[in-house]
Amino acid sequence: MAATSKTFAPVWREYRRVPLHKCPPQRRDWLLDRGSLTKRLISRSKGDFRVNVCRQRWAKPRLDEIRLLKIPSRQYALIREVELICRGEIWVTARSIIPVATLTGAERQLACLGERPLGEFLFKSKTMRRGPLQIATLKDSPGASIEESISARRSIFYIHGKPILVSEFFLAPVFK
Repeated sequence: MAATSKTFAPVWREYRRVPLHKCPPQRRDWLLDRGSLTKRLISRSKGDFRVNVCRQRWAKPRLDEIRLLKIPSRQYALIREVELICRGEIWVTARSIIPVATLTGAERQLACLGERPLGEFLFKSKTMRRGPLQIATLKDSPGASIEESISARRSIFYIHGKPILVSEFFLAPVFK
């Protein structure tokens, strides 16, 4: 993902209450919203929204993702990296990890989403349950200000009890 490739690796944290210095007010509403990001982006952009699939492939997730999903360390997963584009600008990039065991039954169609948003599928499911949110801040340099950083969140969605890890990276245009 281009937006996060030059930044330091995120340090994900789960909070009962998120301190203001970790999540300023102008970003808090976006990061802590547990509703459909897809729906919110479509509304905010007045329908000028599209998904650009940067990469979708079978690969081993990162160690922190493996631990969070509680899958075997040698197991491959379907990794989908996308840009969520509103009004011609990238507002959010996302990385989804879909374990092999999740791609059974009705969830097999997750492997064939193409340019359709994953959130549309997740929030239509009557069995969808969302785990706790974790947040992170990524900076290009250690001294970068919060305005120069990328705010991120991730959580595990469960469909029929099967996990999908979704990490979302909010770029500056979304906060304008």
